[in-house]
Amino acid sequence: MPRILLAEDDDIMRITVQDRLGKHNWHVDSVQNGNEAADRLKKENYHLVISDIRMPGFDGWELLKFVRQYSPYTDIIMMTAFGSVDDAIESLKKGAADYILKPFNMDDLIIRVSRILEMQTIKARCSSLEESCRELHSDLIGDSKVMEQIDALIKQVAPSDSTVLILGESGTGKELVASSIHLHSKRADKPFVRINCAAIPEGLMESELFGHEKGAFTGAHVRKLGKFEMADGGTLLLDEIGELPLPLQAKLLRVLQESTYERVGGTGTISIDVRILCATSKDLEAAVEIGSFRQDLFYRLNVIPITLPALRDRKEDIPLLTNHFLHEFSIKRGMAMEISPEAMQCLIDYSYPGNIRELKNIIERASVLAPEHIIKSVDLPADLLASNGIEEKEESFTLSAAVAKTEKQLVLKALTQTQGKRAEAADLLGISRKNLWEKMKQYDISM
Repeated sequence: MPRILLAEDDDIMRITVQDRLGKHNWHVDSVQNGNEAADRLKKENYHLVISDIRMPGFDGWELLKFVRQYSPYTDIIMMTAFGSVDDAIESLKKGAADYILKPFNMDDLIIRVSRILEMQTIKARCSSLEESCRELHSDLIGDSKVMEQIDALIKQVAPSDSTVLILGESGTGKELVASSIHLHSKRADKPFVRINCAAIPEGLMESELFGHEKGAFTGAHVRKLGKFEMADGGTLLLDEIGELPLPLQAKLLRVLQESTYERVGGTGTISIDVRILCATSKDLEAAVEIGSFRQDLFYRLNVIPITLPALRDRKEDIPLLTNHFLHEFSIKRGMAMEISPEAMQCLIDYSYPGNIRELKNIIERASVLAPEHIIKSVDLPADLLASNGIEEKEESFTLSAAVAKTEKQLVLKALTQTQGKRAEAADLLGISRKNLWEKMKQYDISM
């Protein structure tokens, strides 16, 4: 639910606006002046602030400056009964999202608020998509000899249209290799479509791959394009190809040989131009021997195999990967995180049954739960430490030790939330700045 903070010194106006905004399923808090608004913003997150410009003491201009510095992702609408064109321009220059002149039509305010909240949603989605694209299209990380060879092979095969079979355990980065091949190919400006053959029920797989016509089966109310048609001109990644049912393996072989197919329930032949990449953690040669994978399809897919090593077989890359993930999560946490030499050695000594994906999850967990900006071995998962033969130190169960531990965590949380501003952190904790300094010294906090 969107959260809105209203700062207005006129009681009637404040109550009227709050009541009207509250009818639109928005959570609205109201305060009488800028000082109260600033206090609320220190303790809670708001999507939007609506503030009068002229208020006693901490006025709207000062509140606008505070919002831009302390909560830059919060938008603000400025209100005034003594406005001018210059005031409107000045407020927008200083970072306000909008400006409205009193008396205003309440429906007009609702429209402006709705527009700002919708734009925030769009920006959040765009940011999420950009982050996903950056993660998906990032370069392979590792300077070990085997990774240098794989990187060279990717650049060599990418310009061709040959089918590539990417092999490796789960979590080794097969999808990232496929993305890298596409980005270095002549099809880089065309679609890159992915489908996980293990994640789709057998009864729906044919429709997902080749699409279907309206009325082809119960529930087929409209024509649907398949992944092959969506990837026309570009690249199609068939992930976990070893899980593809045998009947569909025959149809896939035909598509690979003839570059044509029919939609489910359709009679027309569709021609496509798609570069096929396949990935699997399964031993396809063993699957061929037991009859669960077609031999002719295996030979057709295994034109250029790329085998990714398990992380335990390229341990020299673990520090580089760890620092990459640590940088990523430091940005999300808003704190420059580091890892101690002892913790790094623990990571290097671990066997990683989940490979790179498991390492990333370990770093994310440690970056969130570590009480300080340096991740120590004690901050790593207990099962990792146990597998390395390291026992967790027995914690003291005395009341004083428990209180000290909690107090240290609260001090660190307050300093993190206020971005190291000690005066604001002391206010948040309800103690004096001198008392905060003493506790930082006591707990060896250098932030």
